[in-house]
Formats: sequence, structure tokens, C-alpha cells
Amino acid sequence: MKTLKFKTNINCGGCVSKVTPFLNKQEGVEGWKVDTDNPDKILTIESNGATEEEVKITLQKVGFKAESVD
Repeated sequence: MKTLKFKTNINCGGCVSKVTPFLNKQEGVEGWKVDTDNPDKILTIESNGATEEEVKITLQKVGFKAESVD
């Protein structure tokens, strides 16, 4: 299992509920959360095969940006 972190523009509960079905359906994503209190709105993904690129593409489809952070 690998942890992926992204800086996003998912900044409220409404945004979180918009991405929820997409991230839940994403293959290789075991779990995820967004820290909306963090100024960078950090999305943490527990990945079991999902790549950073796949997650970015999924978020772009819903209209959100994601930038990898270490």
C-alpha cells in the first residue's frame, strides 16, 4: 500500500461530495480524505495500485486540480 498526497482545490464539503463517487469508484484506491482545513487542501489517498496520474485525471474529469506533493 502506498500513500499519495496532492495539493488540490477541493475546498469545501460540497466539493468533497462531488469527488466522492469518482474516488470511491477509482480502481486501486483503498481509502482517501481531504484536509479542507489545510490551506493547500491536501488530498491523501491510500493507493493499492492507483497512480498519481490516474488520480489527477479522475479529479480533472470532475473539474478539480491536483498537484503531487511529497
